Amino acid sequence: MLNPLLNLSSYQFIPFENIRAEHIQPAIDTIIAENQNALNEILSTTNYPTFENLIWPLEVMDSKLNEVWATVSHLDSVMNSTDFHAAYQGALSTITLYQTERGQHEKLYQAVLTISKNPEFVQLNAAQQKIVDNTLRDFKLSGIALSPDAQNHFKQLSVELSELESQFEQNILEATQAWSLLIVDKTQLIGLPDSALEFAREQAKERQEEGWLLTLDYPSYHAVMTYLENRTIRETVYQAYVTRASAEFPAGASWDNSEVMVRILQIREELSHMLGFDHYVDYALSVRMLKKATDVNAFLENVRNQAKKMADQEMIELKNFAAEDCGIAALAVWDIAYVSEKMRQTQLGVCETTLRQYFSVENVLAGLFAIVYRLYGIVVKEIAEFDQWHGSIRLFEAYDANNQLRGIFYIDLYVRPNKRGGAWVNAARDRLKQLDGKIQIPMIYIVTNFSKATEEMPALLTHDEVVTLFHEFGHCLHGIFSLVDYPSISGLQGVPWDAVELPSQLMENWCWEEEALNLITKHYQTGQILPEAYVKKLKASKVFQVGLYLARQLEFALFDMEIHMKTAEEHAVYIQETVEHVRRKTAAIDVPAFNRFQNSFSHIFAGGYAAGYYSYLWSEVLSADSFDLFKEKGLIFDKEVAQRFLAIILEQGGSKDFMDMFMEFRGQAPNVEALLRQYHFCKNPVKTGVDFIAQV
Repeated sequence: MLNPLLNLSSYQFIPFENIRAEHIQPAIDTIIAENQNALNEILSTTNYPTFENLIWPLEVMDSKLNEVWATVSHLDSVMNSTDFHAAYQGALSTITLYQTERGQHEKLYQAVLTISKNPEFVQLNAAQQKIVDNTLRDFKLSGIALSPDAQNHFKQLSVELSELESQFEQNILEATQAWSLLIVDKTQLIGLPDSALEFAREQAKERQEEGWLLTLDYPSYHAVMTYLENRTIRETVYQAYVTRASAEFPAGASWDNSEVMVRILQIREELSHMLGFDHYVDYALSVRMLKKATDVNAFLENVRNQAKKMADQEMIELKNFAAEDCGIAALAVWDIAYVSEKMRQTQLGVCETTLRQYFSVENVLAGLFAIVYRLYGIVVKEIAEFDQWHGSIRLFEAYDANNQLRGIFYIDLYVRPNKRGGAWVNAARDRLKQLDGKIQIPMIYIVTNFSKATEEMPALLTHDEVVTLFHEFGHCLHGIFSLVDYPSISGLQGVPWDAVELPSQLMENWCWEEEALNLITKHYQTGQILPEAYVKKLKASKVFQVGLYLARQLEFALFDMEIHMKTAEEHAVYIQETVEHVRRKTAAIDVPAFNRFQNSFSHIFAGGYAAGYYSYLWSEVLSADSFDLFKEKGLIFDKEVAQRFLAIILEQGGSKDFMDMFMEFRGQAPNVEALLRQYHFCKNPVKTGVDFIAQV
């Protein structure tokens, strides 16, 4: 049988239905061998290395391997099974070793160094120069300067680290699936919306149970914590959720990530020291917009100083409301979402259950595509026939104003067993100019975990889920709009981690504006758009409990920074102590001692945000400042601003220094006050940019 992974480029769309676990290792082995042979031939036959005869062919061969690995990684995330994950895990070690060895390839390093010193280097365009510079930087970060023995140790540590990060994520998935709570008495579920009840009933039916099944999948967890009146069940579900993959987990400690976290941190620190960095934070920031830990910490402290007082005041108000309106004398953490929703309904007249009826998936998608058309002239067309990894998957093509195909994207919206939780975007294929001049069109995966349609009603989204979808689609636009011909700096690739959230967070702004809401809302029964009075209430709710929101984000970001600045000896002792230390600075309410959120904090232990979770808040600065430019023009659909953002940010990928790109678009340095104004911490608009360091 032919291995479909070996011929992905020959398919218009990826043949998911033909891919099996047994295809993975042979495909990876074959492509790596081909790439190594091709590289050896280039290096042995080329006397004068150039971009055209070395770097460009490397981009092409790396693209083939990356496409296969992206396909395998994607399927492991969305259709996880024992045999497939075992094959994935085995191939992960192979590919990590190969990539590390490539980063320590002395002859290749010298060839690239020669290109950088050639007189012709200055004649390369900016993107080509950026690739050469990035490649030399990555050689140093892969240990090219180490002794042979040290390089071998570096490789061993790198392989072990990749395996541990994968194990961390797998433990969360298996723990999440291991716990459920079957409710047979419907009176215990008072308060749950009909949609959540129907979802729980269908979850039970899928497991051949009678009643209503509550799980730790986010749609189920969110509904319980936000609406369920039964406080005991809320506490039970909360405890299970925040102890996943820990020794405190009610379903058992088989998936405990405690030792995995310690070893991940120890390896990261050791690798950093081998490369000459004081700690992992310095290593991580070496490829970011913000280059110094002092810059990041100053930024976070600036926001914390603004947010902490507001968070404390909001918590006092919430406790008072809980006592007076909900009969809860001593507010606990498992009451916060429930009481907050009651308070939001009472004070602002915003009811999430009511809002949800206006956000059917079909209308939201149609409105989203209409918004993108008005901003960028992009027309989205759905493809009916293609290979799916699951029956609910949808596929779309995006065409520009000249009717040129710019990109393809898959959407996987709904929660299901054996699918990793959360929401994310990955590139299936990056834009690439083949050696024969043909252009490979970008292809993107958009994945979320929303509640699916039931027998009673279509798939409906909360407004938070609408924001999530817009956020991920912003990432998608960054991928499919790229006009950079080299995959390593095309789309999201090569973009600093603390800048990559700008396009996604910018897209969120249209979820709050009346002109855009008119495009994405339609009551699933009456067809009515969201009434103007409700739009005003929704906009007012954007800053509802913003202090508590920022306090939570700061808790994540400060924990991430602090834990990655500790020594190897401290990691084994201080993970929980670091969590508690950060909470004393940020939290507005006591958190139970059993809480082990860090054991499922996949962003920093498995998802690439290590020493980088601050990126979400930093990117909010960039997005708030960028959206201010639309508001200064007076139009949220201002085509001149949108086209500038398209040409300067989206189409350029990682081909230029991102700070330079941002300043070219905005006309000023990132303005922290834009974020503070967005959350009503400061009232007066600031029209001129201020240097970041001066602001903090």
